[in-house]
Amino acid sequence: MFPGLPFADAYRLADEHRLLTPALLVYPDIVRSNIDAVVRLLGGDAGRWRAHVKSAKLRSVMAQLASAGVTHLKCATTLELRVACEAGAADVLLAYPAVGPKVERVAALAAAFPAVSVSALVDTPQAASMWSGKGVGLFVDVNPGMDRTGIPDDDAERILAAVRAVVAAGVRFGGVHYYDGHMASAPAAEAAASAHRGYDRLLEIVDTIEAAGVSVPEIITAGTPAFPWTLSYRGFAGRTFVHRASPGTVVYLDATSAGQLPRAWGLQPAVVVAATVVSHPAPGRVTCDAGHKTVSADAGVPTCAVLGRPDLEPLAPSEEHLPIAVPEGSEPPRIGEVLYLVPRHVCPTVNNFDHAVLVREGRASLVERVAARGREAPLAEQRIEN
Repeated sequence: MFPGLPFADAYRLADEHRLLTPALLVYPDIVRSNIDAVVRLLGGDAGRWRAHVKSAKLRSVMAQLASAGVTHLKCATTLELRVACEAGAADVLLAYPAVGPKVERVAALAAAFPAVSVSALVDTPQAASMWSGKGVGLFVDVNPGMDRTGIPDDDAERILAAVRAVVAAGVRFGGVHYYDGHMASAPAAEAAASAHRGYDRLLEIVDTIEAAGVSVPEIITAGTPAFPWTLSYRGFAGRTFVHRASPGTVVYLDATSAGQLPRAWGLQPAVVVAATVVSHPAPGRVTCDAGHKTVSADAGVPTCAVLGRPDLEPLAPSEEHLPIAVPEGSEPPRIGEVLYLVPRHVCPTVNNFDHAVLVREGRASLVERVAARGREAPLAEQRIEN
């Protein structure tokens, strides 16, 4: 179901008997290879990548991005924002419409890291005034048809009103954010044409803003699913703004992206979940300890692929159990055997783990806390009971 996945031998730990499974395994050398591959796709310009760290989650991986020159990042939570600032980012966008106390928290983080340019999103003119005097820049969020957040891309008047409100509030205008993640569900040729039509509309929006006397410093497009269509669009070249793409899953890759993205790019899974077979409950079935509290089920079933065993079919999980169908004629994995699973959706899978095992040269080299997992305390001023 997921073409392009490697065999398990390249991922197997020589000391797997030491693992308390399920365990999140991160391969820093593959992470760096993936980072380098994406930078090459962007013409060798690391500054064109605003990597979304909802995937990375680990401080060391965010530091790897920064060391490769990818210092413009994007995040979805205040915890991710804080960890990104700590890890060496120069510029971080909270790509989420913050309201209420979250505005004050973002402002507090911006003040705590004065060397980092911190920005947030707005998608109404009224929201701009909340950020006045906060030391935080603002991007106007444009909805390309995903209908999650943003001002519809066919409503240039409202978009311009939001931009003018940002400027009138005395807030730094960062540019336009345009996340076309819905392109993942369309066939490739149709998605490419649709994405390019959307980028044409985006350039018309930029022209409208600039005709009103406001400079557009940056536009941001494309998570992982739309990344190929952002790369193939020529209209961003030669403009006065900086165009940045914002894929995040490409840092780790996952089973879904391995089937979507060109194999020629050379990306490989940099995260797998080690799980142990715990039962043979029925003929043609085994169970391992990787339920949906381990490998996220948000992208559907199967939740993962078993490296080295394409004959095995992961079935619908429960909280702590992952049943796997073994076809007739195949040898079932023995009880106690460690399986190496590539998640179908790696981002929420990483978020399921408190710790990650960093693997170098086939051995567990370090255990690192997943620093950006979850969220900050809801009442920061209150003492937290253990």
